[in-house]
Amino acid sequence: MVEKSRELLKSLFLSVLLMVSSAAFAADLDQAKRDGLVGERADGYLGLVDTSASPDVRALVADVNEKREAEYQRIAAANNLEITQVEALAGKKAIERTQPGGWILLNGGWQKK
Repeated sequence: MVEKSRELLKSLFLSVLLMVSSAAFAADLDQAKRDGLVGERADGYLGLVDTSASPDVRALVADVNEKREAEYQRIAAANNLEITQVEALAGKKAIERTQPGGWILLNGGWQKK
């Protein structure tokens, strides 16, 4: 079970890196996070911290979440897991990697890390 968890983590980590491999895409996401518009949720997806965010930011969040969901489904299927298990692990890792001052959604509310 420990080995399977390590493989899952490795697969998840590589997948997340691939999802943000485009420099422009990553810069947009990083900027939206720095601006306090976007944050990481415990379920492995992005959320809008600022509900008045522009349509471009909303589209970015939707695009990233769509790609994450597809990757979580792939990982779940490859490892005979439920997608909720993969989402929870991804959320945990994303929150751990969130830089101090970044926003995370925990217990139903946005918090600065």
